[in-house]
Amino acid sequence: MFKLIDFNYHGKTVFLRVDLNSPVKDGRIISDARFQAVLPTIVYLLEQGAKLVIGTHQSKPYKGDYITTEEHAEILSKLLGQEIEYVEDIFGKYAREKIKALKPGEAVILENLRFAAEEVKYKSLEECERTHFVRKLAPLIDYVVNDAFAAAHRSQPSLVGFARLKPMIMGFLMEKEVEALTRAYETNDGQRVYVLGGAKVDDSLRVAENVLKKGRADLILTGGLVGHVFTLAKGFHLGDANLEFMARKGLLDLVDWAEEILDDFYPFIKTPVDFAVDYKGERLEVDLLSDQKALFDEYPILDIGSRTIEKYRDVLAKAEIIVANGPMGVFEREEFALGTVGVFRAIGESKAFSVVGGGHSIASIYQYGIKGISHVSTGGGAMLSFFAGEKLPVLEAFRISYERFKEKTKR
Repeated sequence: MFKLIDFNYHGKTVFLRVDLNSPVKDGRIISDARFQAVLPTIVYLLEQGAKLVIGTHQSKPYKGDYITTEEHAEILSKLLGQEIEYVEDIFGKYAREKIKALKPGEAVILENLRFAAEEVKYKSLEECERTHFVRKLAPLIDYVVNDAFAAAHRSQPSLVGFARLKPMIMGFLMEKEVEALTRAYETNDGQRVYVLGGAKVDDSLRVAENVLKKGRADLILTGGLVGHVFTLAKGFHLGDANLEFMARKGLLDLVDWAEEILDDFYPFIKTPVDFAVDYKGERLEVDLLSDQKALFDEYPILDIGSRTIEKYRDVLAKAEIIVANGPMGVFEREEFALGTVGVFRAIGESKAFSVVGGGHSIASIYQYGIKGISHVSTGGGAMLSFFAGEKLPVLEAFRISYERFKEKTKR
C-alpha cells in the first residue's frame, strides 16, 4: 500500500479524507481528540506544499449532532495556526472553484460530506466510482490521502470511490492504526486476551468467533451487554428487569449464537461472577450465585462487580497481547465506572502490547486519566470488523489503488 512519504506533493491538489465525526453538545463540538489524531498528516501535506482539500462527515441525517463543518474548520485553524477555509459546498461549482483557486500550502474543508445523498449509503467500489461526487472532483485532484480509519469498514464514495482513478495513499494515522491492529492480531507468542464489552454485541460475537476459531486468542473476558449475553448463554438467570431491557434491545435473539460459540470454546470465554445493580440510587454488588440474585428481577445491572474486576486484573497482568473494545458498564455514572476504570487501568499497567478502541472506551480512558495503553484506536466499528476477520472496504481500496498505480510513484 502507498505511504505518505512515497510521493512529492508540492503544487499537487490532494483530497484528504479524515474522520472528524465528534461528540456535540448544545450544537458545539466538545472534543478535539479526532482532530489531534490527524494533525500530523495535515501538517506534513501543508509543509510539503500540497493544495489541500479536506473532507469529513459528521453524524447522520436527522440526528442532533448532524451539523455543518464550519466549526470543524475553526478548530483545525486554531490547532494549525493557519486558516482552513470552510466551503459551504461539496462538489458543486462553488466548491470546484475554491479547489481550483488553492495555492501550495493552503487548505479548505468541504461541507459535511453526508449532506450529499450519495455519501449516506454503502455501495460497491464500482458504484462509488460512478457517483457525481467522484466524477465532479476527480478531474481536479492529483492524489487521494485517506486517514479515516474509523470509517474504514464503510464503502462510500469519499472513502473508496477514487481508488482506481488516483493513487490512494495511507495517512500517518491510518498507517499507525493498521500496523498496531495487525501486530495484535497476528502475534502468536504469549497469552493473548480479548476484552469485549459495551453494547455492540453482534459485532463482539463475530470477533469472539473469529479469533477463537483462527487461534488468535487464548482467553476472552466479557462485560457490558456482551457479558450479559454470554452469561445467559451459560445458563444463568439475570432477572426480569434485565431480561426485559435486553428483549427491548433485541439482544435475546443473540443468546443462541453465543451458546454455539460456547459449545466450541467454553473454557476460553470468561463471564462476570458478580454484578453491580442500581439499588435505590446506589451501587450494590450482587454475586451471581448468591441468594441476593433475586434483586436482578427489580434492579438493572449497570456494571461488573469487584470480584470480577480482580479476576480480570489477574488475567490481564499475565497477558502479552491485549485487545479491548467497549466499557464494562455504564461508566458515565461515577459509581458504575468501577469496572471499566479497573479493567482499563489493569490493561495500562500490564506489560502487554495493548490495543483499546471504541468511542465509549476512549472517552473513559481520557476522563479517568488512564495511562500505559500501547495504542488507543480511533475506530470502534472498524476495529471490531478488523478483528472479526472481515475485509475492510477502505483497506481493499488501498490494495486496488496500489496495484493500479505502483509504477507511478514519484519517489
